[in-house]
Amino acid sequence: MSMFCFQCQEAAGGRGCSVRGVCGKTPVEAKLQDLLIYALKGMAVYTSLLRPSGNVEERIDYFTLNSLFMTITNSNFDDETLYEQVRTAVEIRDELKEVCDEKGLVPDKKYDHLMASAKDFKDKDEVLGALAEKAGVMRNNNEDIRSLKEMITYGLKGMSAYTEHAYHLGYKNPEISAFIEKALLAIEDYFISAEDLVALTLEAGKFGAEAMALLDKANTETYGHPEITKVNIGVGKNPGILISGHDLRDMEQLLEQTQGTGIDVYTHSEMLPANSYPAFKKYDHFIGNYGSSWWHQTKDFVSFNGPILFTSNCIVPSRGTDLPYKSRVFTTNSCGLAGCTHIAKDPEGKKDFSAVIEAAKKCSAPVEIESGEIIGGFAHNQVLALADKVVDAVKSGAIKKFVVMAGCDARMQDRKYYEEFAKALPKDTVILTAGCAKYRYNKLDLGDIGGIPRVLDAGQCNDSYSLAVIAMKLQEVFGLDDINDLPIAYNIAWYEQKAVIVLLALLYLGVKNIHLGPTLPAFLSPNVASVLVDKFGIAGITDVENDMKIFGIN
Repeated sequence: MSMFCFQCQEAAGGRGCSVRGVCGKTPVEAKLQDLLIYALKGMAVYTSLLRPSGNVEERIDYFTLNSLFMTITNSNFDDETLYEQVRTAVEIRDELKEVCDEKGLVPDKKYDHLMASAKDFKDKDEVLGALAEKAGVMRNNNEDIRSLKEMITYGLKGMSAYTEHAYHLGYKNPEISAFIEKALLAIEDYFISAEDLVALTLEAGKFGAEAMALLDKANTETYGHPEITKVNIGVGKNPGILISGHDLRDMEQLLEQTQGTGIDVYTHSEMLPANSYPAFKKYDHFIGNYGSSWWHQTKDFVSFNGPILFTSNCIVPSRGTDLPYKSRVFTTNSCGLAGCTHIAKDPEGKKDFSAVIEAAKKCSAPVEIESGEIIGGFAHNQVLALADKVVDAVKSGAIKKFVVMAGCDARMQDRKYYEEFAKALPKDTVILTAGCAKYRYNKLDLGDIGGIPRVLDAGQCNDSYSLAVIAMKLQEVFGLDDINDLPIAYNIAWYEQKAVIVLLALLYLGVKNIHLGPTLPAFLSPNVASVLVDKFGIAGITDVENDMKIFGIN
């Protein structure tokens, strides 16, 4: 077995990728990502000793967040970058060890297996051999313990992604970093019980909710609350830059630096919600959104003609043939693609996008692939401003059900289910969405209910927090003791690890009877899946007609 990975919904055969990732990840990249997490655990051994006295530098917490983000599906496909990140993690670990030695702080011997010598990491081939086996998923022989530990690991990855974006805007919560450290060590405790791991899973949900709340605060206090916005999906006449991913600080800097250059800016996939933030509307060269969800990029990027800036995960790498637009791809933050230019930030957190701008000047304007508008901006502040209207519609029976169809899109054919489900919903139902799952139905003409659009798009995947806020507010307005008594059904599509932390956050907030699809996670053992079913009502999906009955929609 050259690799093993089952962290995303597209795990081969519904079990795991053992030759090459369906995402395009090579065995080398897979092993280096496993080793990076292994090295982070070694760092955590020492930061856990230093944190009580306040001796953990912010740069170290950020390094951990950034490294975990690198291991998310479709984030980093550059093995040299991953290898250097592993080596840097080991160097930091040894720096921290020296500080602990000076202070007389001695780690627990149960973590000795995390202390491979820095010399062992100097030869890449050796690192990818025996050492990688120590870090691989299958190192845990107990299927249920492995399942719980991996679910927590994937939750940490999603949590780190949201926390890193908040960091870029100057918003930090050291308690989140302390929990990540605690969880990384718990995962490496060979004597921890399944009961303790279940408790840790729910605690991950708590900090996942805090990470999303932190990012929501960072985004809205910096750029204003999203507002109802009609987003142009056509094109202008100038050359353009297409920005993809999730990082709004990068969006801001790109817009600032392209002003007056004759270059237009467009969003792609998960960056679509940037169109609804008031701070970005002042830029006349911010044209709108181009294309669809992340996996359509192999077609969208060709017709766009201009450079593409990836600010986070959602990269589709080459699958045996060169990508025709690869010379136009730029990456930043945690993401990377071998052979593409990576743009780093300076010590003040600023980035120079001049190389992207100069590349755009040599390109043709985008080819128009569609025209018209789509509507967005229904984050919690905007929806709560319409609360009276929404409540009246529910009380009058005009709205009988809300269906949360948040989450991820992906390329597998069975995801057409979500488009068919949206089309089949009766006209007295409203879809609440966030994340790129919306691309399955956000361009359909589903109409409105008394002026309330039938698709309320809260934003990016992290804005699933908005959906939770909306649900809690409705619970309060209707005077319900239990959030699950609301007329809300949860039919969520998942793909990668940010969806995992969103799920854990919803469970922590008390939401039950969530349906996940198109398949349940491969990392759930039968026994762990059974616990989730019995305790939280987690279920999969079947077909549209049957699921309508299950959700009580008619």
